[in-house]
Amino acid sequence: MSESPAWLREQFDSPEQQQEASRLGIWAFLATEIMFFGGLFVGYIVYRHAYPHAFAASSRHTNILYGTINTAILLTSSLSMALAVHAAERGETKRLVKNTLFTVLLATAFLGVKALEYAEDFREGLVPGPGFSLQGGKGEELFFYFYWAMTGLHAIHVLIGIGLLSTIAVMAARNRFSAQYHNPVEVAGLYWHFVDIVWIYLYPLLYLIGRHL
Repeated sequence: MSESPAWLREQFDSPEQQQEASRLGIWAFLATEIMFFGGLFVGYIVYRHAYPHAFAASSRHTNILYGTINTAILLTSSLSMALAVHAAERGETKRLVKNTLFTVLLATAFLGVKALEYAEDFREGLVPGPGFSLQGGKGEELFFYFYWAMTGLHAIHVLIGIGLLSTIAVMAARNRFSAQYHNPVEVAGLYWHFVDIVWIYLYPLLYLIGRHL
């Protein structure tokens, strides 16, 4: 009987079973994340239908330059993450480390741009509450409730991704992965692509739709 590889966990009978279990686990997790963000998206759509002009007017106060830059950053990070997974599948450790670290760098840049945008929003009084600067009515403040909740939660997920991918990079640098075993890289890649996809929906909803009405 052949000896099991060191990376095969004792609860699994084969590498294939371990790989399928990890894939099932990440897809189950992402399903809960889709339901979580889905509730916010549905709420946003309902209230945008109720206050179409107020939401359109409010979207004109978001900084489209920052939003566009961050969209480009995340799209590029999706490419670098895909290249990292491809490198892992081929057992190319140096390329895996390089592309993973580049993805971390882009994610950090995203948060940096978002911090600049948030600082501007604070200066302009675009934070719901007593100091809210827009006086058009209830709809404007509702828009920014959704803006802060949705972009804030997304930023938290980006921060988690930075920690996750940094760990993957360290493990890769220590030769913990190979062409035969790279499940954690694949799982981390799926998580990061989900984070990117969420932003692809947030960008038009918060920055583009109704901006020129």
